[in-house]
Amino acid sequence: MEANMPKRKEPGRSLRIKVISMGNAEVGKSCIIKRYCEKRFVSKYLATIGIDYGVTKVHVRDREIKVNIFDMAGHPFFYEVRNEFYKDTQGVLLVYDVGQKDSFDALDAWLAEMKQELGPHGNMENIIFVVCANKIDCTKHRCVDESEGRLWAESKGFLYFETSAQTGEGINEMFQG
Repeated sequence: MEANMPKRKEPGRSLRIKVISMGNAEVGKSCIIKRYCEKRFVSKYLATIGIDYGVTKVHVRDREIKVNIFDMAGHPFFYEVRNEFYKDTQGVLLVYDVGQKDSFDALDAWLAEMKQELGPHGNMENIIFVVCANKIDCTKHRCVDESEGRLWAESKGFLYFETSAQTGEGINEMFQG
């Protein structure tokens, strides 16, 4: 039986994956990443200047995986900085604020930007995309309902999660999904 088992590749060496966050400014990308990597919520808004970075370790089947998350600024001013980070991405968080319809409507533009930067030979088929409907704790001002967000994600073959960076709801499930 042991002879048929696959050989382990360099035990102790961790695998690295690259995840990027995309979405309009102020949708909670940085807060989601801080909640996941640092297990905390930052209530004061601090705009991301260019790129921020988070890293965490997870274990999958007795193998350590370092998840490197690049938090890309959502403001159009930082386009030139963002375009350097699309290459070699394994995962994408497409984040919108459920209380801002324009942030949901902009998801197609974010995908178009990524496709443009990857160029004609860039392959987005091997990238895992997760749509993150954030700020569900603010239900009084919800403009995008769950069914609309889920339908959009499913129509593109993307995963869909409802999250609150403030309360932590759905954050771990999203990263583990």
